[in-house]
This record gives sequence, C-alpha cells and structure tokens, in this order.
Amino acid sequence: MIFAAGLGTRLKPLTDTMPKALVPLAGKPLLQWQVEKLRDAGITDIIVNVHHFPDMIIDAVRANKGWGCNITISDERDLLLDTGGGLKKAISLNPNSLNANPLLACNVDILSNIDLRALVRAYEQTGVSQLVVSERDTRRYLCFDVQNRLCGWTNIKTGELKGKDGRHLAFSGCQILSPEVLALLKEMPQDKFSLIDFYLEIMDKAPLKAYVPADYRMMDVGKIDQIEQAEVFAESL
Repeated sequence: MIFAAGLGTRLKPLTDTMPKALVPLAGKPLLQWQVEKLRDAGITDIIVNVHHFPDMIIDAVRANKGWGCNITISDERDLLLDTGGGLKKAISLNPNSLNANPLLACNVDILSNIDLRALVRAYEQTGVSQLVVSERDTRRYLCFDVQNRLCGWTNIKTGELKGKDGRHLAFSGCQILSPEVLALLKEMPQDKFSLIDFYLEIMDKAPLKAYVPADYRMMDVGKIDQIEQAEVFAESL
C-alpha cells in the first residue's frame, strides 16, 4: 500500500492545485517514484488511498496504466482516515488475499535507497512484522527492547513516553506487516487512527521488530523548500 491521501499542507502552494502524490520530482510525480520502486522489487498489486484531489490521482493511474502495476484505489474523499484507519479500510477492499499474506506499506512522500527485496527476506526469515527505522536525529522515536521488539514511543523534546523506554530509532514510514497484525488491525473499533497508536496498542500481543537497512539514505519530501534538494536526491537513487 502507498499512503497518498494526505493534504500536503507543507507543500503549498503546489498542493493548492494538485494532490501531494502528483507533485513532480525530477520529471516524475511522487506516486510514480514509489510505484516503480515497488514494481522493481517484484510487487505489482498495490493499493493507493486518496482524499485530496482524488480524481486527479485516479486519472493519472489510469492514464499511465498503473505504471505497469495493478493499482486499486481506496477512496477516502469523504473522510481522511489517518494511516491506521486508511490501512484498515484498504485491506477491507480485498480481505481474502490477506488471510495468509503480509502487506508492505509506505508513504508516498518519503524517498529512500532501501532494498525492498531485502526487507521482504527479513520478514520471510522471521515471520515477524518489520518496521523500517534508522539512527537519525528527530524529536519522536520508536523504542525497542533488547530483543529488537517495539516497546514504546517517546518525544524527547517534551519528555512524553508511551509504553517503555528503550533503544531510540526513528521511524521511516515503511513497514511490512504480518497477517497476525493485519487481523488485529481489522478488529480496531474506530475508523480513524494512526498506525503508531495501533502499534503501541498491540505490541504486547504481536511482535513488531526494528529493521535497520544497511547504508540507509532517506528524504522526506514534505516541504516546499526541499523540492530542489529532493530532486538531486531522487536522481541519486
């Protein structure tokens, strides 16, 4: 799944006339960068959620024949559901396919050099959900115990801590989730919630492990003043 429903407020004024997913970067929209990365890793069945200028995304997918992938649209135009609610709705579109299969989910506006095939192998070797994280400076961190399992979340600026403290690693907006975790997601009573809150709620029921890619480089294309820098970064991948 590609999370593409966000309002893209930090990319104004570009997102006053287009969805964040279609903001051009080095000659290609952000959505195309993500679809092609998944396609190159052998992943061709993709769900994309939409909310802001949804018809523009739908039209782009159709016009480009999904960039070689089978893309299903999860329509959130009536209500933006956040990452957890968005994923819950998306997996309800084709529930039978998820009974025994993991799901890889990523943000449309985060570019990286991650080897997705290696991430999939890490899941296949353990059967445990993998959260892509890295050692970088930020305010909010996921916390992991000595077994590399998620045990909490913290904001080091405010001192807020949910769960237990542990090794601080920054989340990268990419994850591969087991059928066990997806089943718990489907049971969530609310429709709108964040994935991080969901992870903290279920971490004692189902393991979620840190996945730290080797030689990892990433960039959040979330701010208008970072577009030129992001274009250089994208072309280096």
